[in-house]
Amino acid sequence: CMASSVAGHRRAFGSDTVPNTYEDIDRADLIILVGSNAAWCHPILHRRMQAARQRGARLVNIDPRRTATSEGADLNLFIRQGADSVLFSFLLTEIARRRKLNRAYVAAHTTGFDDALRNARILAPDIGAAAAACGLSNDDLTTFADWFIATPRTLTCYSQGVNQAAQGTDKVNAILNCHLATGRVGRPGAGPLSLTGQPNAMGGREVGGLANMLAAHMSYAPSDVDRVRRFWGAPDIARKEGFKAVDMFDAVASGRIKALWVMHTNPAVSLPRAGAMRDALKKLDLFVVSEAMAATDTTAAGPHVLLPAAAWGEKDGTVTNSERRISRQRAFLTPPGEAQPDWRHISGVARRLGWEEPFAFTNPAAIFREHAALSAFENNGARDFDLGAAADISDEAYDAMAPFHWPHRRGEAPQERFFAAGGFFTPDRRARFVSLAGIAPSLRDADFPLLLNTGRQRDHWHTMTRTGKSPRLARHSAQARAVIHPDDAAAYGVAADEFVRLSSLDGAVTLRAELDPGQRRGSVFAPIHWSAVNSAFARVGDLVHAKIDPFSGQPDLKATPVRIDPIKMEAEGFLVSRRALAPPQWLQHTRFAVPGGHVWTFASPRAPAPLHALLANMLGEAGESAAFEDAARGDFRTLVFDAGRLETALFVAQSVPETALDYVIEQLGETALSADARLSLIAGRPLAGSGGAGPVICACFGVRRSSIEAAAAAGADSVALIGNELGAGTNCGSCQPELGQIIAGTKAARRTSAATA
Repeated sequence: CMASSVAGHRRAFGSDTVPNTYEDIDRADLIILVGSNAAWCHPILHRRMQAARQRGARLVNIDPRRTATSEGADLNLFIRQGADSVLFSFLLTEIARRRKLNRAYVAAHTTGFDDALRNARILAPDIGAAAAACGLSNDDLTTFADWFIATPRTLTCYSQGVNQAAQGTDKVNAILNCHLATGRVGRPGAGPLSLTGQPNAMGGREVGGLANMLAAHMSYAPSDVDRVRRFWGAPDIARKEGFKAVDMFDAVASGRIKALWVMHTNPAVSLPRAGAMRDALKKLDLFVVSEAMAATDTTAAGPHVLLPAAAWGEKDGTVTNSERRISRQRAFLTPPGEAQPDWRHISGVARRLGWEEPFAFTNPAAIFREHAALSAFENNGARDFDLGAAADISDEAYDAMAPFHWPHRRGEAPQERFFAAGGFFTPDRRARFVSLAGIAPSLRDADFPLLLNTGRQRDHWHTMTRTGKSPRLARHSAQARAVIHPDDAAAYGVAADEFVRLSSLDGAVTLRAELDPGQRRGSVFAPIHWSAVNSAFARVGDLVHAKIDPFSGQPDLKATPVRIDPIKMEAEGFLVSRRALAPPQWLQHTRFAVPGGHVWTFASPRAPAPLHALLANMLGEAGESAAFEDAARGDFRTLVFDAGRLETALFVAQSVPETALDYVIEQLGETALSADARLSLIAGRPLAGSGGAGPVICACFGVRRSSIEAAAAAGADSVALIGNELGAGTNCGSCQPELGQIIAGTKAARRTSAATA
């Protein structure tokens, strides 16, 4: 997911890495966030950015839609999808027009500026053309340029909104062009900072984890291939780049790849055209999966070999974050059963293939020593990645190793930052200004008039194989939704909370509609997390087209043409159970974990009565059952108790209030229920004083919206006061923007009430 950043850095700097560090957020006077909802998706950055704003730094947020980060920004640029290159091309032309170039830096450390400026003037010939292309106002563009040009300590942070696009590499290079033109590269508080979307994404690149890289940041240039071949004594080393992700699965589908080993990833959900990807897996002669989780869509695709792998807390080794900081990771749990760390699986297979000596590792320290030695082999400062100082590290020193930045060359201290004084890793040691292709033509047409933008929800991670098991995380947003602008919803006959079918050329999903005026007109946002393990008809990867960036090969996950059609659901409901049941796959549903059990929320075109009858058959006969039926209103309930405890509850109606679901979840405990509590469950009405209802806003402490609204109404009219009273927002801080919105809404309601009175 960082391939476009890597490709952009490599084109401009001759290096895969970024020149700045997280500490530069503490030093910056202007922080520009591009395609990164960092206010909640990265707690460390969130806290640093909060502190920066408190000391007076400005925050510019560039994103097609209003997010939690937008609430705290000094300037929001709600840019048209794909137009980032035009925005930063306009900025480059303004830097030149106002004669604010750092000519000394450009002359001493770069090449290609004149060509890049001519290219920028084609993409953004004037402010009006740039504003039209970006969907922004002239005033906002002027303010953006004013602030950038007037602020030497400017840090531009970019993430998946930039990377995951068919022009992702160009977007990165457009940003880098502006920083090179002003000499703001690798300086305290000033430079480009790529925010990784994956843990240890940098570490994966260091060991050759991209198809166009060898280990230790070496390429497939003949000299690099020969160097790695000699170091490893590997006569049959690969001599050309492999397939990137989308191309790899096309090769599987066509039979060019016969064997595939998938390790700790879930391509059956996350790759574009996910349905076609799952079909391709069935054609393999050998399909191996290493996983820590028993149930994923990829493990369900029928691997011939399933290797039980150690999970994060069970592994020992190193990880590297996006600022080149290597940290020791020490296991604090014992792997269960036969689970082993990946290096043991890989080494075991290699030894059985006859490579005993090269894979005779006994512990992670031995692997790290070889890794460090390769990085320093015939390097002498020519390559960015160098861990030569650790090539002879002892097991004891490795175990006690403190975090450090690379490069860490023999006889030298670790290097915190790159490129402030040039020294780029190109043949002439100069950075390259890059000319850009511009905005790709829109693929929308009358059949698919909207653009699908995909991304994360606040409390979930990727395909939810882990976060989906957490009851605390699930309650904030427990259903798969399509976020639509109200004007688009009206145009397509969609009402709030009703269901819609999103369709593309490659597939279709069914999601509940959420109307949001902060969503850009002409686009739809849908979360990436839902899979066959936790839903039916909600796997958004089935929609995403296979268009890729021409340099990085990264899939375009932000602009798939789709259509939207309302679906009339005759019945909705939920199933709450202490047991892991299996609703039929024809039923539109999502599943989430709760303390002591599971919840499935569902909807169907079937009428309530026959739907209830079908689903009640799956409950089994264990325990004592009770039922409620109001055929006239289409309201049906079946509950199962065992020794007075609630075991299972099935509610089916034309519409089921969320308060009923909240109450049922609260009763799914270990203790026997009173007669009144059992009657209240059957009646579908909470007992008086039974506790708060509504969604959980603060996942860290389980604080519900109703409690926050009550505290705000009683006078806790700031995020700090809510934190003091309820604890909400005082741990990771990712819910603070939403707390602010709730407080503002409560204040507005209070003013309206007072005016009416």
